[in-house]
Amino acid sequence: MQIRYEKLQKLLTEKKLDAVLVSDGYNMRYLSGFTGATGYLLITKNSKTLFTDSRYTIAATAQAPDYAVVEVDAARDYCKVLNHVLTAENIETLGFEANQVRYSTYEGLKARLAVKELVPLGGELADLRRIKTAEEIALHRQAEHIGDIAFEEILKELKPGVTELEVAAKLEYIMKMNGADKLSFESIVASGVNSSKPHAEPGHKKIESGDFVTMDFGCMYNGYCSDMTRTVVVGKANEKQKEIYNTVLKAQLAVLDMLKPGMPGKAYDKVARDVIYGAGYEGYFGHGLGHSVGLEIHENPRFSMIEEDIVEAGMIMTVEPGIYIPDFGGVRIEDMVVMTENGYENLTYSKKELIEL
Repeated sequence: MQIRYEKLQKLLTEKKLDAVLVSDGYNMRYLSGFTGATGYLLITKNSKTLFTDSRYTIAATAQAPDYAVVEVDAARDYCKVLNHVLTAENIETLGFEANQVRYSTYEGLKARLAVKELVPLGGELADLRRIKTAEEIALHRQAEHIGDIAFEEILKELKPGVTELEVAAKLEYIMKMNGADKLSFESIVASGVNSSKPHAEPGHKKIESGDFVTMDFGCMYNGYCSDMTRTVVVGKANEKQKEIYNTVLKAQLAVLDMLKPGMPGKAYDKVARDVIYGAGYEGYFGHGLGHSVGLEIHENPRFSMIEEDIVEAGMIMTVEPGIYIPDFGGVRIEDMVVMTENGYENLTYSKKELIEL
């Protein structure tokens, strides 16, 4: 936690702030260890205070031992207790997370907090989380390992007559039985023509012989996310399905062959897009190639057509090209990797060659 605190102090200096008010739950956890859903961190140049209500004070004291914990209630609301610290330390410029605070909340803070200026911050606090430590990478590795176990087990359950919802439920069960805290996002299970929707919600549709089945799923392990996608065919794949699948696989492998830090996100995306477009599927790969992963499932930077940020060693990234044909079906193959100084480590071990069940 000390390194994270030092990063934040550097940000305070760069932004010429006396203090910062942290309200985003992921940033609160990153900076303090507190996992509760409600509260604020107030970090000044001299103190660290966590404000929350009685539902979370016991947990906060245990999880954030470096922070003074202040309980809030109806008589002593957030602005009142915040003002005790703000006035005691003569805080004049206070940064806040403008992309996370509702306008009505901002208006209340502006009217009641004892500071001269509220300074809006964009993604600067989330950016502190971009480069993962060895400990964070180990947690991601275990989360993705749980996903690999789930994929191997779910293959035994895929057959005609099973619904998408049943598959999604079994994926969740398997991951939790193997140590997951919870899902990192709601699982996508899409069969047949539904697989042409990149973010299809699982429904009551029954899997049929000959269907593509795309499964995009992940879990959290000690707060850190995993993310993987595999597409299989229940029954025998036809020639069109094989062509689409092998094109997506070729695109992903082309990216993995050149993957190393030091380039903007759009450079990696172009490699996959060139393969897919070159095979005649321009217009059928609408999303970006991938995204960073951390405490939150979608973080920055991205692998996208417009991403200018440089990908650096220590970032966790997904590589997930896809092709989606309306009224036919689609394929996505996704691995999660950690960028190293000279390349990457693939955290996903599940088979990628076309599986016919």
